[in-house]
Amino acid sequence: MLCDICKEKEATVHLTQMVEGKTKKIDLCEGCSKAKGVDDPAGFSLADLLLGLGASQEMEESDATKEKCPQCGFSQADFKKTGRLGCADCYDHFEEGVEGLLKSMHKGTRHTGKAPAVWQQTKVYVDRLHSLQAKLDKAVAKEDYEKAAQLRDEISRVKSDFSETKVG
Repeated sequence: MLCDICKEKEATVHLTQMVEGKTKKIDLCEGCSKAKGVDDPAGFSLADLLLGLGASQEMEESDATKEKCPQCGFSQADFKKTGRLGCADCYDHFEEGVEGLLKSMHKGTRHTGKAPAVWQQTKVYVDRLHSLQAKLDKAVAKEDYEKAAQLRDEISRVKSDFSETKVG
């Protein structure tokens, strides 16, 4: 198998990444892998290789990436190069870019982990009740009693639906 970059030498390094449920593979010869920093985890970005060999250089040149985290001084180019953020504040500061990246890599931007199905159903039920109760409290505070009555009825329906599914 030939190297995907130079198309001349035999590939000895094989990288695989899952993106949006699809497997992306790249095969590199020893020389190209060293040139791209594959042997140095701090300088290697598989996304760079898959996005067109040099995306981090393009990012460094754009004006948007010259913005740095006020807490640690990390830039988006640094993130692209290392694959890691500098501090917890970077998540808030670079929220837009990180969120888009996470959406492309995972099902969503919120970690749900693994849990029994019954627990997940209960959590969804509890979250729904809390949301409805908060809306009900706001409606009562605004003295919007029609809306409050609708929310009260919806809360009753949600409770009865949950108790039926739990028993049945």
